[in-house]
Amino acid sequence: MADSEAVTTQRSTVEDWTRALAESIGSPGGGAGAGLMLAVAASLTSMVAGYTEPEEHQRGELADVHARARALRKEALRLADDDASASKAFGAAFRLEPGPEREDAIHRASVDAAKASAVLGERAIDAIGDLGWLASNGNPALIADVVVAFGALRAAVTGARTNVSFDLAALTSAGATLDRVREEHPGLWTTVEHLSAALDRIDELTAEIDHRAAPTDVY
Repeated sequence: MADSEAVTTQRSTVEDWTRALAESIGSPGGGAGAGLMLAVAASLTSMVAGYTEPEEHQRGELADVHARARALRKEALRLADDDASASKAFGAAFRLEPGPEREDAIHRASVDAAKASAVLGERAIDAIGDLGWLASNGNPALIADVVVAFGALRAAVTGARTNVSFDLAALTSAGATLDRVREEHPGLWTTVEHLSAALDRIDELTAEIDHRAAPTDVY
């Protein structure tokens, strides 16, 4: 097995990275997996954009969608690795002996992990509009790929939302109440709400095109 310390989304093979993910070490973990799913969504968005022949008035917008998707693919992989590092610190904090040092470490690691997942989630939210644009204006022959991209994007948003929420709740292990956590970290708390709304938006967009992507699926 590859050394888990050296495994990253940017330098490792899919085989090595997923093998590390399968181990009970937590780094990479679910948050890093969410980052990888965001990269998949961005990659498919880029692919569909590349196959699309736009109308004259759409050329500039399509070029922007394509450029953002290519940039997001790279950023998502970096964010996945950032989350893996945050996850490692999070796990280390909980393994410390009970006491003030452990409580401080848990607090720092929880906030850092929540921030890492929040950034990933915000990038995923930004990608919804571009994928929605392709659902309406992209090459119709690739509508199934758009649906797959929405599925990957939903997984990324779900992972980010759950991890931010879980990491904030972890702060209560040091005695804080959820109300206090909300007061001390209003931005992160609001991010959870934004991510929940994003899931609803992705579901709506997917439902609108599902009949085109899976026309033989008779209920």
